[in-house]
Amino acid sequence: MAKMGSRKHLKRFKSPVHWPIHPKEDKWTVKPSAGPHAIEESLPLLIVVRDILKVADNAREAKIIINNGDILVDGRARKDYKFPVGFMDVISLPKAEKVYRVLPDHKGRLILHPISKENAEFKLCMITDISTIKGGKTQLNLHDGRNSVVEKAYSSGDVVVVEIPDQTVTDHIKFESGTVGLITGGKHIGELGKVKEINITKSSKPNTVEIETDDGTFLTLADYVFVLGTDKPVISLPGGK
Repeated sequence: MAKMGSRKHLKRFKSPVHWPIHPKEDKWTVKPSAGPHAIEESLPLLIVVRDILKVADNAREAKIIINNGDILVDGRARKDYKFPVGFMDVISLPKAEKVYRVLPDHKGRLILHPISKENAEFKLCMITDISTIKGGKTQLNLHDGRNSVVEKAYSSGDVVVVEIPDQTVTDHIKFESGTVGLITGGKHIGELGKVKEINITKSSKPNTVEIETDDGTFLTLADYVFVLGTDKPVISLPGGK
């Protein structure tokens, strides 16, 4: 029995710090399924429904809601209560007519930011890698685990606009100086700023980016910069940014 529990569950004290659960309340919590986001960068759908949205009082009620197909992730019903929800995912509750986007706060915790129906028709995905597949076609590997075959030229670090639920790439934001970026890691996580300069190291050291904000400038890793628009973000952000 203990061995089976270790596969299906996760000890609370080993859960990521951004999960909104108390490590001393119970010994076990739900363990995310293998999916589009790593465990350190995601929340199990059950925790989203019960602990963040609070539309269920306990795990049993949350599982029923999820199994009924009442929770959509990126426009599609997800009936696995362990499904990993992560950065930029769009969470919809059609019956309640509520939609949220998963974003980081200034403490690195994932939060659900309420958005409009218009804002919910797309999500943003960063290109983490580009490969050539059979037939000489270009495949984009995106931060949320999905792949997209395209005809246009893109670069790693660019962000594509993906329609949901049909997953069509409709536009893209180039990773370049002058764009607006959200910091997704490091001590400046959750901050919004302008990309002032991109420093290409041409060595084993990671590329860095100089970010300009109203409070000054700072340097961060290029991998931590998720561009949201050219002059202003194309999505709504907490605090009306």
